Amino acid sequence: MMEGGRSVEINQLVEERLDVDDERLNRVFSALADPTRRDLVARLATRDATVGELAAPYDISLQAVSKHLKVLEDSGLVTRSREAQRRPVHLEAEVFDLMTKWIERYRQEAEARYRRLDALLDELAEQEDPAGQTTAPPLRDEDAS
Repeated sequence: MMEGGRSVEINQLVEERLDVDDERLNRVFSALADPTRRDLVARLATRDATVGELAAPYDISLQAVSKHLKVLEDSGLVTRSREAQRRPVHLEAEVFDLMTKWIERYRQEAEARYRRLDALLDELAEQEDPAGQTTAPPLRDEDAS
């Protein structure tokens, strides 16, 4: 009986972990839905920067940039640190690992579907007659009745 109970506990832990990852992915993709935030992330990929440095190319207030950064921070994409008087914003690369794993899983599934489709198309092409017409596969005895 102990084994069954342990199995249930492990399953619950796995489900909770998946829920946490799903929630985190939701926050990350939601944060990246905004073009300004995507641009901030792209700029932070090259180097850390302060809010003022990040705000410079935009025609929006420092407060608006700070709000965008707060969304990115809440999603786990960026962190802020303190270096004397400076508070640089830092891109957290490990969040991209989570996103990459999620994307890779679905990319592999899509590629498998395309391979199956290619195989089916190849099979159909082999069944074409010289005039380019598709011929039906030969009937088996059980199909005739």
